[in-house]
Amino acid sequence: MALTKLTTLGILLISSAFYYAFSQNTVIELNEDNWYQILHGEWMIEFYAPWCPACKGLQSIWKEFALLGSELKIKVGQVDVTTSPGLSGRFIVTALPTIFHVLDGNFRQYKNSRDKLSFISFVKEQKWKSVDPIPSWKSPGSIQMSIVSSFFKLSQMLRGIHSHLMEEFGLPTWGSYLIFAIATIILGALLGLILVCIIDFVYPPKQIVPKKVQQKGKSDKQSDDELTDEDIKDDLFDDVEKSNGSQESGSESTEEKTKPSSPNVKKRKPRKAD
Repeated sequence: MALTKLTTLGILLISSAFYYAFSQNTVIELNEDNWYQILHGEWMIEFYAPWCPACKGLQSIWKEFALLGSELKIKVGQVDVTTSPGLSGRFIVTALPTIFHVLDGNFRQYKNSRDKLSFISFVKEQKWKSVDPIPSWKSPGSIQMSIVSSFFKLSQMLRGIHSHLMEEFGLPTWGSYLIFAIATIILGALLGLILVCIIDFVYPPKQIVPKKVQQKGKSDKQSDDELTDEDIKDDLFDDVEKSNGSQESGSESTEEKTKPSSPNVKKRKPRKAD
């Protein structure tokens, strides 16, 4: 019983070691789901397309280079841009084949000769140190490049819908474009409506006061100010009259009392009730 367990364990260990050695010496297919593993360790990655003639000529060389992966302590991978368009947008691939060297999340584009000896010397002699890494704002792992990747996925999805409409439903090219145009207009109108509602909710509009109410308020305020000024003047005039009356003699004051009041004296206006 114990011998059987030891035999089974030995077979599992040998199988695991064989699988690890085999995976280290083969080309690893990368896609949208597993590409994050290249952010750790040292990698050489090729972007290709099945219809690309130059990519077809490089396939055999790339596989031979991958067989030396364990010796060079590097992993070799490749990305099919036809099945992973998001990765081509994330890496801004504009030509095929495109090769990148990756070391712990630092990306450098390989632009030397595409033969096995050049690949080996680039890694073994660390010639990648003479190549400037991709800036952080263009790094495939950044947020902005993730957004670019989403746009590439969307374009690929729309292209698939366009092909489906033409092949399955027999629509002409202009008919498919017309459907896309109408859908774009409707979607834009809905998004605009939603955006306006959000802005009105966050920043509600101010209440507009009618001009007549504003003018009436201003006129009332001005009349109150004018009345206040007149009251102050009347009070000052009364104070002056009282002080002058107290300085006059008794006889003159008696005569003044018998005489009617002078018409030049300004009578105080009654104050307006608040």
